[in-house]
Amino acid sequence: MISALRPDLVEHATISNKDIEVRKASMQDIPALLDLINGYAAKGIMLSRTEFELSENMRDFMVAYDGKVLAGCGALHFYSPTMGEIRSLAIAESHKKHGIGRLMVDALVYEAKLYGLDAVFAFTYVDGFFAKAGFHVVERGELPLKAWKDCLRCPKFQACDEIAVVRVLRPQRWEQKQQLHPVLGVEDGSVVLLPILRS
Repeated sequence: MISALRPDLVEHATISNKDIEVRKASMQDIPALLDLINGYAAKGIMLSRTEFELSENMRDFMVAYDGKVLAGCGALHFYSPTMGEIRSLAIAESHKKHGIGRLMVDALVYEAKLYGLDAVFAFTYVDGFFAKAGFHVVERGELPLKAWKDCLRCPKFQACDEIAVVRVLRPQRWEQKQQLHPVLGVEDGSVVLLPILRS
């Protein structure tokens, strides 16, 4: 069932996070999500979100609660029938270093597998964290162009310092897509080799 994550499906439960409930977000979580995400946005670490944006994308979000306290959140946003982005990954300061981030990533990857995605990607400042969760660094050009839509409203758009990472979920299908042929296009009246943007 996609709407709930059973504890036995989470690989990285520890003694310090065993009482954490990971579940799909509901509309009642919006105030706590806004506080958590926009707290990071104020530090220039994440993009800010509005109540409207969260409402519109609520089905993407999962939350982790420690009792009544929001310990963390994350979202799985679909970009194509084969690829999605893990985004808005945020952990409350009070719950850092307890494995909550890994619980969230595990839950979102599990959901991506249920939907049959070939791969998930993320933009991050902490590629080491994602490497431990099976992701590897890639060039931004390997990601769908539409994945950059949030970049257009980012204050760091002209000087982005985030790292693109991907976790392949269905290797055989992913490898087939990697063997695409070059694409020719026209730019300023000349025929040029266009970059391959994989979806």
